Amino acid sequence: MRTDNQRQSSNIEDRRGSRFPGGGKGGMGIGVIVLALAAAYFGIDPRIVMQGTQQLQSSAPAQESGPVTESAREKRARELVAVVLADTEDTWKAIFAAGGSQYREPTLVLFRDATSTGCGTGQAAMGPFYCSADEKVYIDLGFYDELQNRFKAPGDFAQAYVIAHEVGHHVQHLLGISGKVQKARQRLSEAQGNALSVKLELQADCLAGVWAYHAQRSRQLLEEGDIEEALTAATAIGDDTLQKQARGYAVPDSFTHGSSAQRVHWFKTGMNSGDLNSCNTFDSGKA
Repeated sequence: MRTDNQRQSSNIEDRRGSRFPGGGKGGMGIGVIVLALAAAYFGIDPRIVMQGTQQLQSSAPAQESGPVTESAREKRARELVAVVLADTEDTWKAIFAAGGSQYREPTLVLFRDATSTGCGTGQAAMGPFYCSADEKVYIDLGFYDELQNRFKAPGDFAQAYVIAHEVGHHVQHLLGISGKVQKARQRLSEAQGNALSVKLELQADCLAGVWAYHAQRSRQLLEEGDIEEALTAATAIGDDTLQKQARGYAVPDSFTHGSSAQRVHWFKTGMNSGDLNSCNTFDSGKA
């Protein structure tokens, strides 16, 4: 991915030099972390599984700020994140404007280990996530090492896909889609709620593809092999792939994000069309 001489977003909140009281592994019960890993990895609004941490967040003292130190690897990841976020801003501003509305830019928060959010206490163990309550994307850059080593999905565009997916959740929030899904899930069975969550996640994948389409067509940011990197990442974090790795078999009724094939299909749908309207996973039999 071409990042040299590209604009970097100013909507970055760097908390990596902050210490969160009660953070690290002790900041959230292991049961909540397990649920968060299932529902928030590349995921749905974490308030669904983080409500139990609200009291912890409200009673904890403010984070203590300190100087930020980073390795050369982390510096490259930070700069990539800032470029990708800036490009999503340009893409979605133009798309919203064409539809007669205004895009409200999210803030991206960099943190280490744990941090307070509008959805409760966020943990690095949850992976990157979006919180609609404060309209912020949260990421511990150490996740990119896990993306490469655990999920075998290396490359800068695989990293970009992560950010574009979470920004996709922000777009869903602005359009009122995620709010409707959360309300609907409260009236459904677990299996039905999971199926609805899958549609939401696949739509975020499609929206990430829409961004990739415009990033290439308007600004030629993509290089040879970039799309393959994103597809590798989408495949690696499909529910069926993760479940088979964990226990040797998959349980489709428990899927919350979609199979590897579904995630690849919907990213490619957005990438090939560049059209927001192509991402209606809720009315499609393909989701």
